[in-house]
Amino acid sequence: MAKTPRAWQRMLSGRRLDLLDPTPMDIEVEDIAHGLAFVARWNGQTLGDWPYSVAEHSLLVEEIFARLNPGIALRWRLAALLHDAPEYVIGDMISPVKAAVGPGYGALDDRLTAAVHLRFGLPATLPGPIKKEIKRADRISAWHEAVKIAGFTDGEATKLFGGPELPLTGPVEILLRPPVEVRAQFLQRFARLLAEG
Repeated sequence: MAKTPRAWQRMLSGRRLDLLDPTPMDIEVEDIAHGLAFVARWNGQTLGDWPYSVAEHSLLVEEIFARLNPGIALRWRLAALLHDAPEYVIGDMISPVKAAVGPGYGALDDRLTAAVHLRFGLPATLPGPIKKEIKRADRISAWHEAVKIAGFTDGEATKLFGGPELPLTGPVEILLRPPVEVRAQFLQRFARLLAEG
């Protein structure tokens, strides 16, 4: 008899997260912050002494989102901070790999995103305009990362991600920090947005 493959992961919090059927009760922000702080963006192909982590990227996307949408409700800023939260367990796949994997990756990402959102008081599926603005901030962040630390030319980055929209965002700084610092910053930002939202 064939053994069913394991589809869950034991988290540092002690939670057992079922990747195929995640529940909000198995989501802890400490696990998210830790995982994202140790997951490298750009497959680790970035300049600097530290990998550019998904947690660092998430902090930047939330900051850009807030600049693009002054006065927006803090709950939507929280959604921006958590936009890549599933990557704490499934890693950060670059777009070419996602395309090769096919629609299964998107379905897995959607299930995990819904569980994360419900755990922290957000709708399982974000309203279209909010999702669009978070994606916009995500693309702007990707442009700056690509040009400043991933070796892309301005033209290549603009073709792939659109322009940096500097008049609206103001200066954008790419930080490269040790994972423990980024993890702490992510948790602080999360706590502030949750408490004040």
